[in-house]
Formats: sequence, C-alpha cells, structure tokens
Amino acid sequence: MLLKFLQDTNGSTAIEYSFIAAMTGIIAVGAITLLGGEVGGMHNDVANQVVNASK
Repeated sequence: MLLKFLQDTNGSTAIEYSFIAAMTGIIAVGAITLLGGEVGGMHNDVANQVVNASK
C-alpha cells in the first residue's frame, strides 16, 4: 500500500501548478513594488502637464 502511494502521481500536477501560480504572484508583487513609485511619479508629471496645458 505504501509503495502504491509513493508511485501515485495524480496530485503532482496540481502541486506544480500551484507552485507556478505562487511564483507568478511573488514576481508580480515584487515588480509592482519596485516600479510603483516610478509609475506614480510619471502619472503626476503627466497630470501636471495636462493642467498646465489647459490654463
């Protein structure tokens, strides 16, 4: 029974997909954290330019 359990690979695909999803989430959070300030600054610059152009 233990040997049959060790040879069973039905759950390995779900574990692999969950690992890929977790790594994708970690990478996305890291990228947003690193680039968030720069994107916010660019947004403020564009907003200021629009305000100044509309005067």
